Amino acid sequence: MATFDFDDKAEVEVTFHGGVLKSARVRPNALGISPEPIGNTFTFELAKPQNLSIEVNGDLFDNLQLFANPIERNAPRPTAPNVIYFGPGVHSLGSDVIVPSNTTVYLAGGAVLMNRLVCDHVSNVRIAGRGIVWRAAQGIELSSSNNVTIEGITVLNPDHYSIAAGQSRNITIRNFKSISSGRWSDGIDMMSCSDVLIDGIFMRNSDDCIAIYGHRGSYYGDARNITVRNATLWADVAHPIFVGTHGDPQKPDVIEDLAFRDIDVLDQNEPQVGYQGCFAINASDENLVRNVLVEDLRVEDFAQGQLVNLRVTFNRTYAKAPGRGIENVMFRNMTYTGHNANLSILSGYDDGRVLRNVVFENLVINGAVIWDGMPGKLKHFATADMARFYVGDHVEGLEFRRSEADTKAVAARPPATAGLSSAGEEAIGKR
Repeated sequence: MATFDFDDKAEVEVTFHGGVLKSARVRPNALGISPEPIGNTFTFELAKPQNLSIEVNGDLFDNLQLFANPIERNAPRPTAPNVIYFGPGVHSLGSDVIVPSNTTVYLAGGAVLMNRLVCDHVSNVRIAGRGIVWRAAQGIELSSSNNVTIEGITVLNPDHYSIAAGQSRNITIRNFKSISSGRWSDGIDMMSCSDVLIDGIFMRNSDDCIAIYGHRGSYYGDARNITVRNATLWADVAHPIFVGTHGDPQKPDVIEDLAFRDIDVLDQNEPQVGYQGCFAINASDENLVRNVLVEDLRVEDFAQGQLVNLRVTFNRTYAKAPGRGIENVMFRNMTYTGHNANLSILSGYDDGRVLRNVVFENLVINGAVIWDGMPGKLKHFATADMARFYVGDHVEGLEFRRSEADTKAVAARPPATAGLSSAGEEAIGKR
């Protein structure tokens, strides 16, 4: 891993020392960076900050994760009031860092903190800098807290989550990086949280990169108004994005008003079919998941898994009841380029626990737009077959269409949002 800050433009030069350089690629592929090696060295230019994976000779595990940040401004002074300051060097304190309200925790570039940062029933906290939290039990824990910002830092190889947030509100996570390799080492998990913005992140994790749940452990309540955008996700195991398994069957939770925008998925490598899905909603524990927008999701070829997995189900390992349903989900401008995806699964549970009103608008698989009138589709074929999606029982209102403008031009039929509440229509179409 390497990191630097810059303004304007940056020219990056990379030299490979592990043998003969035969090929090089810089991902996400959507950036369109095509390095030309000269000997064992290649260069490329960055016009703005980016989080990159640089891979030579097809090697995904001895790659370089390069984090090019914006210039850091307004760093606090070490002696400023209400500041916990970690300067360059290794800091091993022997216990958790308990963060009080109205405090800035600052990790300067070159700082390595070996302890967990804990925000418990606090408000108005900022955790920032260019430093690293390394090999802590968890990177950062937020419990029943309000107005917390996490910005600029990196969490490396925690024993469990990089960020665990429970029953907290008004959370902002920006320009955050996480790399983990341990068992169940999730990236960002949110249990019963609301009003969350996650923006400009890079996650390479050995379990779920981003997970959104209702009740779990000591945290209770609904989860709502959560936005993830400008994200690069790489799940060496489990899901890049996962919603819904954990909840409270005694007082059922609602997980709603979720938006995922401008996201690159670099890999999924999950051998368990029940835990596949680069984007997965699995409603268990009486959860109702509704009003979800997924926009500009770019999935590169991955080792093993599914493109999507949307199921109202009963996960008997982790839940005590089936989910109540999934409804009003819009996928807009999702692309997949590759050949390793297994059959995606869309299904409800029973007549009262259904998957309802799911729209795929401008779904592009290997360059082909998947919609009802697509070239080459026989009339007796279901459109889902062209996407290699298995549609099970108890699925209502599933639609595949071109962009909204194209759809209006070719057909004058009601959109999939017809009959929804105004809140549901707004969540799907306008967020």
